[in-house]
Amino acid sequence: MKIALATIAALALAVPAATITGDKAIMIPAADVKAALAALVPQAQSTGSSGSTLASTGNLALRLSVRTTSGGAEVHAHYDDLMIVEQGSATLITGGTVVGGKTGADGETHGSGIEGGVSKTIGVGDTIIVPAGQPHQLLIPPGTVYESMVAKIKE
Repeated sequence: MKIALATIAALALAVPAATITGDKAIMIPAADVKAALAALVPQAQSTGSSGSTLASTGNLALRLSVRTTSGGAEVHAHYDDLMIVEQGSATLITGGTVVGGKTGADGETHGSGIEGGVSKTIGVGDTIIVPAGQPHQLLIPPGTVYESMVAKIKE
């Protein structure tokens, strides 16, 4: 098991996070994104989710997320999420009230689910914007590998 985890960690680090500085721009090739997502799949299959950061600057972090199980409900107090679905499909629930919500010192609220929200099926190519303060939850169908790029934008 230690060898497998070491291999996964090495693959996940194969595409290092890039930092944008000054007036420089960065381009991340699609092949690098696909390779980084593929490297995250084994961990997601064993733990339900995995992720890494591709790039960050000031108020923006570009992350990769791979899920094989549903996540809990969450509300970000200070971050907007911009998600682009790369593989799989999910049900996105937004709005409503977080069930059993607990807010941490960082202002992030987490709970077991959402009551009274709106459900939409999302899939490859869909772009989703969830503003700060908006309850949201992803429900992943059994047997699905859901991959997305997520831009966390600090307000």
